[in-house]
This record gives sequence, structure tokens and C-alpha cells, in this order.
Amino acid sequence: MALKALTVVIGLGALATGLTAQYRASQAETAFPPLGQFVEVTGGQVHYVQEGSGPHLILLHGAGGNLREFTFDLMGRLSDRYTVTAFDRPGLGYTDRVPGVAKGLTATEGDSPQAQAAMLREAAAKIGITDPIVAGHSFGGIVSYAWAVAGLDEDSPINAKAIVSFAGVTMPWPGGLDKYYTVNGSAFGGVVTIPAISAFVPQSLIDDSINATFAPQSPPEGYEEYIGAGLTLRPASMRANARQVNTSRPHVVTLSKRYPELTLPIEIVHGEEDKTVPIHIHAEEVEKIVPQVNTTRLPGVGHMPHHADPQAAVDAIDRAAARAGLAP
Repeated sequence: MALKALTVVIGLGALATGLTAQYRASQAETAFPPLGQFVEVTGGQVHYVQEGSGPHLILLHGAGGNLREFTFDLMGRLSDRYTVTAFDRPGLGYTDRVPGVAKGLTATEGDSPQAQAAMLREAAAKIGITDPIVAGHSFGGIVSYAWAVAGLDEDSPINAKAIVSFAGVTMPWPGGLDKYYTVNGSAFGGVVTIPAISAFVPQSLIDDSINATFAPQSPPEGYEEYIGAGLTLRPASMRANARQVNTSRPHVVTLSKRYPELTLPIEIVHGEEDKTVPIHIHAEEVEKIVPQVNTTRLPGVGHMPHHADPQAAVDAIDRAAARAGLAP
């Protein structure tokens, strides 16, 4: 009898957690609706914002983010001379996950950088993007490299003409990942911890997480209110994000083996105090195998260099454009 009662209590608790997470997800979507347009691709749709005119520039956000990362500030600094397109990466914001990737509660498969690049390349082709500069922040960095590597095997007008990396993941890292990803990327995380976090995480912890991402800098005024962290906390987005990061290293290894074949211009802007994607593991290692890499090191700057020094980010894009013969 006691076991039966316990089972009922656990079941009711799981139901309450699921309903609360669902309610908070609905609230987030009401507060932070899509900013742009949608394009249909194989197996789903991709959400994007496009502004400006001139050579095409693509912006890819990092782990747990969405395209608001760039519409907050950086896009407005560039749209006077570039056609700037910011995409929600697969599974995040309002873009669907890569077709064919298992999405169930207990699944652990992630959308690989290569598969994400393929889905976004299809979207780019459908909305008329040609000869783009592809810029990515953090996890968006490895997707931008995947975009460029895909061009080694495909003659296409959407092949990257240059890459710009803002604190981008580039090279394989030693050791494991933070437990946040290993637990939440597991079957247990998909069933238990992700719904609990989604339902009950307080605003104070969300603020702490944003502040830690920016450290040693602070978020710019208005960023926390604008970015739509609640979109990331939707259970489906949390599962997609955790699984992408948790399964990414073998894909980074595979991609890095082809970097020496790349001949396009590569610009990197990286903070020397970045603890999330350390400069000595990523930027400094890719410099050793790709001679055309040009790195702008930012002393005292952490993981958000495009916010800490937006002019350095703009300058890197302009250099990439000039080196690629795309200067507006």
C-alpha cells in the first residue's frame, strides 16, 4: 500500500513539474515571440532575421542562445553596408531540430555541427544568400567552420567566402565537459533534471548564469531583459542544447582534421580571460595549422568579446570582407 501511495505521489509530482514547465515555456514564447521570418527546409523550418544591403553576412549564436544575441546590438552596427542574416540554430530559438535526430525524452543524440550547417546552408540558399561571410560566437563558431568545410566538397553559391569567430569553439579540448551538459544530455537528464530546471529555476539563477557568461565583464544594460532566456529554458530547447554540446567533441575532431584544406580568410576575436572557450585551446591551436588565421586578442575580456569590444568585432568582419574581396 505504501509503495502504491509513493508511486502516486511521484506521478503527481512529475505531472505538476511537466505542467509548470509547459506553462513557463508558453509564457516565454508570449514574452519573446519570433522577431523575423521563417523559411521551410527539409524536415522543418528555420527562423531568421535579415536586415541591410551589401555583401552577405551570416551570424550564428552560441550554445543556449538565439538570434537575439545579435539583434540586440551587433546587427545594427553592420546593416548599413552588409546584408546581415541572423539565424536561430537548429533546436534553439524558433528553428526546428535537424530532421532525423531522435528527440524523445530519453534520447541522447545531438544535432552535429555538420548537420546544423547543412540545414542552415539549405535555408540560406532558399532566401537568396550568396558568397557569405559566416560569423559565429562560441558554439556558433564550430558551426561556421562546419559551413566552410562543407564547401570543400560542394561547389555552391552559399559556400563561405570568409569566417569570423567570436570566442568560437574550434579545436578538440582536453578532459570532459561540465556536469551541466553531461547530466542534462543523458537520458536521466531528459526525463528528470531538464523538466525540473525548466519548471522551477528562479530568476536569480538565470541572472547569475548570464553574469558568469560575461565575466569578468558585465552584461550591457538591457541585455538580460531582451535576450529571452526563457526560450532557452523550454524543455525541448534545453534538451537540444545539452545534447548538441554533450556530443560535439567527436565532430570537432573530425572537422579539425580538414582545417588545413581551408584557404578562405579567417578572422578570430577572442578574449584572453575566456574561461568558457579558452583562447589557448581554440584560437591559439587553430593558428598552428591554418596559416591564414588572423587573431585579435582582447586582454582582460571574457567569453563575450562582441559585447565587450563591439568595434573589434566590426573591424574583424570588415577585414574578412576585404580579404575575401567583398568589401562593401
